[in-house]
Amino acid sequence: MKLSALQQYGIVTANYWAFTLTDGALRMLVVFHFHELGYSTLEIAFLFLFYEFFGVLTNLYGGWIGARYGLRLTLWVGTLLQILALLMLVPVAESWPKLLSVVYVMVAQAISGIAKDLNKMSAKSAIKTVVPETPDDAQKGEKQLFKWVAILTGSKNALKGVGFFLGGVLLTALSFNAAVAWMAAGLALAFLVTLVLPGEIGKMKAKPAFSSLFSKSKGINVLSAARFFLFGARDVWFVVALPVFLEASLGWGFWEIGGFLGLWVIGYGIVQGTAPGLRRLWGQRESPGASAVQFWSAVLTAIPALIAIALLREVDVTVAIVGGLAAFGVVFAMNSSIHSYMVLAYTDAESVSLNVGFYYMANAAGRLVGTLLSGAVFLIGGTPSSGMQACLWTSSLLVLLSWLTSLRLPAVRRSAA
Repeated sequence: MKLSALQQYGIVTANYWAFTLTDGALRMLVVFHFHELGYSTLEIAFLFLFYEFFGVLTNLYGGWIGARYGLRLTLWVGTLLQILALLMLVPVAESWPKLLSVVYVMVAQAISGIAKDLNKMSAKSAIKTVVPETPDDAQKGEKQLFKWVAILTGSKNALKGVGFFLGGVLLTALSFNAAVAWMAAGLALAFLVTLVLPGEIGKMKAKPAFSSLFSKSKGINVLSAARFFLFGARDVWFVVALPVFLEASLGWGFWEIGGFLGLWVIGYGIVQGTAPGLRRLWGQRESPGASAVQFWSAVLTAIPALIAIALLREVDVTVAIVGGLAAFGVVFAMNSSIHSYMVLAYTDAESVSLNVGFYYMANAAGRLVGTLLSGAVFLIGGTPSSGMQACLWTSSLLVLLSWLTSLRLPAVRRSAA
């Protein structure tokens, strides 16, 4: 049975959605479960060290593997590795020595990190290969590409938010071990749907050399550097510091924190998914370019600093965090959505997985640095309030570096779409 481009897109997206649910839930489960066991924020951050580190390697080599052997293979391997990672966490027990628990969970998280970035690289690269080309109207093709990227990215983040909430609920209703077992079973069902995908998706006609791992495009290189700082700026306060701060300063329960962060990510995903429509409402009819990245990066720079100032001046903590998160989410979502389109606009369908893999390698490296800083800077701050403020100032600095980097972005070649 030959699948249409839309059917292929639907299958890839459905698998990506299921994967994203487990990924979001697992993050909350690990943070809450080990915080409950008395682990410090830095120790919790180390649990995610291999997750992010192996994500860097996976994006670099995964793009080359996808170009050489096809995106179906990388999608399959990513999904199966996530199932393995979840099953590995089933026997984890409170009675285990701390060192054993940390090392074991780090290994499982390494497998999960490889899985996540293989899956994401496959899903996002596949869009470029299934969106029909419009050689007679390049702008029409770019708008369609921006729309499909926005839908996939936005829906993924909305479901990641549902996953955050799911993780909090599962830890409240079930044990940590039962929760990961149920998620493994659900993802196994989603994997079966992908078996009908054709093997040639994303496969280059000429086998790429190993030296082609590193992008030779200025646009991809500069955008990747900007992405590194951008996602470091998000994770430096969002990954470890914020959940622990909400529990320590406001006394929120696990399901409340998971629900709150879940709603934030859902809203963030909705903004990403509707980014093309929002731009049209603001009178911007053309597909976005370098100036759009620079504008949203400049606006974002101020937001973490303003939240930190509000906490310093002892503005109501709930108002400062909720209001600040909402503003940060909207601006970050617009920036991230345009980034995700730009990387595809800078590349072509033949070498898409190589360039997307390199780009998301920078994304994963930014998350790695942000995650470690989130635990370390929060701990150095001493009190929850001081630690949170320090993380926010660090976030603002990283966004500033992202904006400065984006000033070197070249114009998109309109014929590339």
